[in-house]
Amino acid sequence: MLHPGTEALRLVGHPAPPPDPADASPHAFPDGGRWRTEVPSVEGPEALEAVLAESARLDVPVHRVSQGSGVWMLTDAEITEMVAACAERAVELCLFTGPRGTWDTGAATRTDSGGAGPRARGHAALAGCVEDALRATGLGVRSLLVADEGVLWVLHRLRTAGVLPAATRFKVSALVGPVNPASYAVYERLGADSLNVPSDLTTAHLTEIRRVSRAPMDLYVESPDDLGGYVRLHEVAELVRRAAPLYLKFGLSRAAGIYPYGAHLREHALATARERVRRGRLVLDQLARHGAPAMSPPGSHDPGPLARFPVTD
Repeated sequence: MLHPGTEALRLVGHPAPPPDPADASPHAFPDGGRWRTEVPSVEGPEALEAVLAESARLDVPVHRVSQGSGVWMLTDAEITEMVAACAERAVELCLFTGPRGTWDTGAATRTDSGGAGPRARGHAALAGCVEDALRATGLGVRSLLVADEGVLWVLHRLRTAGVLPAATRFKVSALVGPVNPASYAVYERLGADSLNVPSDLTTAHLTEIRRVSRAPMDLYVESPDDLGGYVRLHEVAELVRRAAPLYLKFGLSRAAGIYPYGAHLREHALATARERVRRGRLVLDQLARHGAPAMSPPGSHDPGPLARFPVTD
């Protein structure tokens, strides 16, 4: 994958070094695709409708939509409506589980150290995450966002025991995403089916992770301001080459946060939902110019075989 400007640079004396084959990820999704798409911050049925309509208008395939406010911020009727709309378009719906430390009563998360961050504080928060998982899967949701290692392991054990449906997939949140190969491998073994890494990881970091794990990776190619506000659209072809199998997440910088979402944020949420899809169109156009490898077919959600720690009682 050569940058479209490479030949012009060569003509004026600036030849580009060839890509190192050793840097390319050897992995792909089970369907052979190297990348999929995700629209994050889809906070309810109305925002989902806006995303689906805009994706049809701009011809942007959407493999997954994710929500950040949490299962507990949606009614049963809202979840059921979102499940049905996603099923009709073969889009994976991913909802966030449970209470987070950043919304809890503990003051440490508001200090310079950040405390324990978004992790579930105490038994009640852990139980709240489990309750959210049971409720969401009972309503047909098959993908859940997790921001705590212990919650992930408990939910994976419940999945293995048949308490949660075997087809349930767990996605590690960008709020606690692993930043080195060892931590990435641990999250995979704790039950993660998809892992969001911070958007400031270098391409070399991505290659290092891919040398130890084939678990699908999620990456904001444009991240919200509270996750750094990085805009990496120009790197997208190289990100796919290094990090496949990769979910390309279409976030927005310079946009006010909407968690926890409510009707008071309606117009902003709908406008940003549509703009995330437009950002997706920009990413797809960039990939087309760079001759990127194949995308997974729309409707593909299987993460493939993954490594797990043994589950014993």
